Amino acid sequence: MLKRKGRVITILMVLLLLFTGCSMQTSKEAQQENTSEESSPANTDINTDSEKNEKEVKAPSEELQKKDKGEPVRRLQLALQSIGYDVKEDGIYNTETTLAVTDLQLQFKELKATGLYDKETSKTLQKLLTTDKGDFKAYKILAKNKDVQKANGGATVLQNPYDQLALVNKQHALPADYIPEDLVTPKVRFPFTEDLPKKQMRQVAATALEKMFAAADKAGLDLFAQSGYRSYERQDSIFASNVNEHGEEAANKFSARPGESEHQTGLTMDVTSPDINYGLTIEFGKTDEGKWIKKHAAEYGFIIRYPKGKENITKYQYEPWHLRFVGKEAAKEIMTKGITLEEYVKGK
Repeated sequence: MLKRKGRVITILMVLLLLFTGCSMQTSKEAQQENTSEESSPANTDINTDSEKNEKEVKAPSEELQKKDKGEPVRRLQLALQSIGYDVKEDGIYNTETTLAVTDLQLQFKELKATGLYDKETSKTLQKLLTTDKGDFKAYKILAKNKDVQKANGGATVLQNPYDQLALVNKQHALPADYIPEDLVTPKVRFPFTEDLPKKQMRQVAATALEKMFAAADKAGLDLFAQSGYRSYERQDSIFASNVNEHGEEAANKFSARPGESEHQTGLTMDVTSPDINYGLTIEFGKTDEGKWIKKHAAEYGFIIRYPKGKENITKYQYEPWHLRFVGKEAAKEIMTKGITLEEYVKGK
């Protein structure tokens, strides 16, 4: 009887040990499974972040320009950072972003150096992000934080004279050695036949001028181009001549010092008509051509740079003949609101 009880006790102890071992094994496996489950989301997050970063460092496809804001601009800035540009990732297309884009554009002949982020620039930026950069180098042509230089008249010299929205006036001057590299002669009417530099404009502005003249022709108007690009040296001679004839104070109201003239940008054209004997006078604003220009210039990216009633801002007299190319987006806002380029750039 005792032997039988001993066998039963032994069997029970063995069963107990087997049960305990299985329970411990099950607990251990459960713990490992839980640990695996707990670590899984973390790994997923890491992978997600990695994929997110990879997606972010891509050239945005949207067309952008100075003053634009939002997520596409932030993605552009992130992409520019990835190829070496020191720009803030704040989603604001500001001066430093414009300079970086322009510097990039200047290193590729197929791109227009305007500071505007267009489809061709997007394609080139994407290539730089995904393939060998070759000879490309950030700030290779336009240096950031360059020492501020002053022109002879006291104006600050622009670091990025290629900027399509560059503000050129008595406070902001172009470098003396700046000559646009893409000057062409637009196929429009001029009241003279000589092949002079003043027939020229930068390619982007010349193309827009041709379209505007074609539209004016369809409207039965007789529009003529009178004076476009003007070099620093040429402006120096003109200003000196006006000073000799009218005195410096008077000359400064209608004539720009060298470097302070928009004509040097290659983005400006003075226009006229036979009704005023091809002159550049305020009477042009009263002609059919002048009235049409005021109403339709923005459709082609042009503004009347020195509007009536804004002399205290522009520091120049009213010039209904002086057209400046800024692009359709900026031109529409400026002309619709009746503001100046100064007010537009400064966000007033």
